[in-house]
Amino acid sequence: MDMLIFQLEKDKNIPLYEQLYTGIKNAIIQKQIKVGAKLPSKRKLAEFLNISQTTIEIAYSQLLAEGYITSVPRVGYFVEEIDELPYVEKQQTHITIPHKEKKQYRYDFHPGKVDEDSFPFGVWRKYVRDLFDISSKELLQIGEPQGESVLRKEIANYLFQSRGIHCEPDQIIIGSGTEHLLPMILRLFQDDSTLALENPGYSAIPRIHLKNKAIPISVDEEGLVVEELEKTNANIVYVTPSHQFPTGAVLSATRRTQLLKWASKAPNRYIIEDDYDSEFRYIGKPIPALHGLDQNHKVIYMSTFTKSLMPSLRVAYMVLPHHLLIKYKELFSYYSATVPRFVQHLLANFMRDGHFSKHLNRMRKIYRKKHEKLKHTLSTYYPDIKITGDQAGMHVLISIPSSNSVETLKQMAEESGISITPVTNYLLKPIKYEHPTFLLGFGGIPLEDMEEAIHHLMKCWRIPQLAK
Repeated sequence: MDMLIFQLEKDKNIPLYEQLYTGIKNAIIQKQIKVGAKLPSKRKLAEFLNISQTTIEIAYSQLLAEGYITSVPRVGYFVEEIDELPYVEKQQTHITIPHKEKKQYRYDFHPGKVDEDSFPFGVWRKYVRDLFDISSKELLQIGEPQGESVLRKEIANYLFQSRGIHCEPDQIIIGSGTEHLLPMILRLFQDDSTLALENPGYSAIPRIHLKNKAIPISVDEEGLVVEELEKTNANIVYVTPSHQFPTGAVLSATRRTQLLKWASKAPNRYIIEDDYDSEFRYIGKPIPALHGLDQNHKVIYMSTFTKSLMPSLRVAYMVLPHHLLIKYKELFSYYSATVPRFVQHLLANFMRDGHFSKHLNRMRKIYRKKHEKLKHTLSTYYPDIKITGDQAGMHVLISIPSSNSVETLKQMAEESGISITPVTNYLLKPIKYEHPTFLLGFGGIPLEDMEEAIHHLMKCWRIPQLAK
């Protein structure tokens, strides 16, 4: 064939081999070089283009790797036949995906907010700095599927000391959140298993449980109505007994006994206990975990570090009974842990040296002060507003004596720069409330702003302030 003629620009930023590769490739695609044609030898082409043979070799190697040419030993390089892709003329459509800007609020009463200013950044930074070092290079490799043993040991110690739960580290599975762990739990059971949920309850759970429609069970001032559960065909129930979300009700001693008895009546019945914010209680003694009362190994315990440390940490864990642990290892032995190893070791070291306990003790005092300030402000200036679910956690429920609808009140708050969540967001089936009811989260509101934030909310709702 004739010698290849390409315009190579030596003063360009693009390497010469890449210019040559692109030129030959385009010539092959555009049929300027015929299929089967032999390319010039590296020596001849190098002399013709006044470039090194190494440049020619790199360009030819790339063409060979991509299938544009083929090599015949001691003979040379030949152009390969390239299959043409069918061309289908399509109408060009431009899809614009709306980008929803995150709205900034003057006051955010979301129940998931934590106190940002009280986090021990200095201590946390030290542990991060110490861990991200060549001495921790083995953490670059994949770790244990259930989570790092050092963190599981610390969690087991913490559960025994704080919640009265006796478990071995091997029973603990670490995951990146309740949304990750719950589907794993459900896979441990038969496909025809039926899940019962509290109503109102944690809103993400119905979306997670896609196979079968979940059965809603009513909640009253004593927690889950077990008698209602007993009338269903459910064999798994998800509960938040220490501080029901979102009502704040505590499952009574009688109901706890009833629920454990319900689980013991059939071999395939189980209770999933979500102990999401048991660390923060303001009235009376801490409520014991349901798991600690279970003598028949029917309770699967779950919790997270979302409230106690930070929501963005994305570390949750569950404690499986031994017989379910066997099933778990059969199904999930090939899984990798969803929480990075560095994060797990960071948290384990933080707990091991007592900083987690210190942080919890400090946050209990801070949230107690916020809780007291919130209740005092409401009871002093707005006595007509009913407060419930105020024994624990980082939110209360408030019932608003207003003729406006929930949607209208929420919109009025939005327009005043306030974010607040109605309890209706957490319903599986409709419940008729006497008055519009909202969750008033206080974790993310600074103590010094608490009173002003409440006044601002009530003012936008046109709730009269009692003069003092």
